[in-house]
Formats: sequence, structure tokens, C-alpha cells
Amino acid sequence: MPVSLRYRAPLLAAVFLLSCSVFAQQSTPDSSTPSAPSSSTALPDSPDTQAAPQPTGPTALFDTTMGEIECRLFQKEAPEAVANFVGLATGTKDWTDPKTKDKMHGKPLYDGTTFHRVIPGFMIQGGDPLGDGTGGPGYEFKDEFDPNLNFDVAGRLAMANSGPDTNGSQFFITEAPQPRLDQQYTIFGQCTDDSIPIVESIARVNRDSNDKPVEPVILRKVTIIPAGQPVPQAAPAAPSAPAAPAQPEGKPQP
Repeated sequence: MPVSLRYRAPLLAAVFLLSCSVFAQQSTPDSSTPSAPSSSTALPDSPDTQAAPQPTGPTALFDTTMGEIECRLFQKEAPEAVANFVGLATGTKDWTDPKTKDKMHGKPLYDGTTFHRVIPGFMIQGGDPLGDGTGGPGYEFKDEFDPNLNFDVAGRLAMANSGPDTNGSQFFITEAPQPRLDQQYTIFGQCTDDSIPIVESIARVNRDSNDKPVEPVILRKVTIIPAGQPVPQAAPAAPSAPAAPAQPEGKPQP
């Protein structure tokens, strides 16, 4: 992945602009945005609609400075995204440091990174080794979409991207349903109900005009627990941060 690219944030301008905003990845503010999903999408009670898949893969535990987030991974529906995330989290997948250009071998990418973009009512985004929305692992991989797996519930764990087939290391977790993102971002995990308050707390820390937390929220470590093994009891959640002043929806100017 070219370092000059910047992940687009899945912040929606549909309320005011009738179009979708993208995750911030490109270095310029005038990156193109996808059109809104077609209104011809099947209704929930359509005979063609099937039940949403359930995650059957390993569990990822995000140890953050504001509490622990637990997410089960969709290994069957997004095998490449899950393998990539697990490899980067455990250090079993090589990646290139975007700052030094050195090849990283046996080093977990996510340890010590931050949530560099947080938006109340929407999502929290992390996984950038640079911490500013422009970094990645030095490669890209294809999207994986399941027609029955959408942003219809809170707690979806998905890959951030700058367009089709540009996934790398950055990810986001939603705190509410986001149907405008359906079939545009690879969903590879579902976080537990108990984890949503942690996501909400992180999304409501004080932030600057680029939605970057003023005080860093650090992802200390991502622990991968194989499917079928018990999940350790989560650490106590940190107190919720005061709500930030309301801001109009829309893509902030970099």
C-alpha cells in the first residue's frame, strides 16, 4: 500500500449530502465518494433474504486503555480478512513499517497503536502503525462481501479501505447500525453486547477537528483465542468519558 494513501473513514454525509463519505486514507481531501446504496435492496421480509451469518472463528480481545473489547471473527465469510488480522495481531504475518520501510518479522502490528479516528454514534477506527490515518502494512488485499452480512447491528468489526480491494491493517468498529456501509467494507467480526459501551466511551473522548482523540486511546494488545477455547474474563471497563459537543454529520476537512 503506498504510504501516501490515506484510509477513508466510513462517516456518512447522506443526511445532508445524499452521498456516502469514505474512510480517510487518501492524502487529499477531495477523494471520490461512492454513491448511496440503491433503494432496490431486498426488504427484510423478502423471501430471498436469509438469516445473517453468525461468527464461528476465533475471538479477538482488544486490550485498550479504556477497557476490553471482545469480538468473534467471521472466519467462514471473510477468511482472508480474518487470516490477515490474526497474522498481524500475533506477529505471524510480515508487514512493512510505513515509517522506517523496514520489514517486520515476528512483531505484532497492533500492539501500542491508537484509535486515530473516533465519531460518536458511528464508529472508532484504528490499526494504523503511524497513528494518523495514512499508514498500513505495505500491501493490500481484496474485499470479501457476503450478501447476508451487513451493518444492521451495532458492534460490527470491519476493514477500512480507500476503495475496492484496498484492505490493509486499518479497521473500525461500529457502535450502531450503519446500513449505508453495506457491501462496501469487509465485515470480519462481531463484538459482544458487553463491548459496545467501551466502543461508545472511546467514540466520545475529546477529539480535534479531524476526529482524532486529543488524549491518545491506546490499543495495548490484541489477543487471539482459537475457536472453542474459553475467553478470559474481561477487565473492568473504564468510566465513560463526558460527551463531546455535538457536531454536524459530514466528512471533516483534513
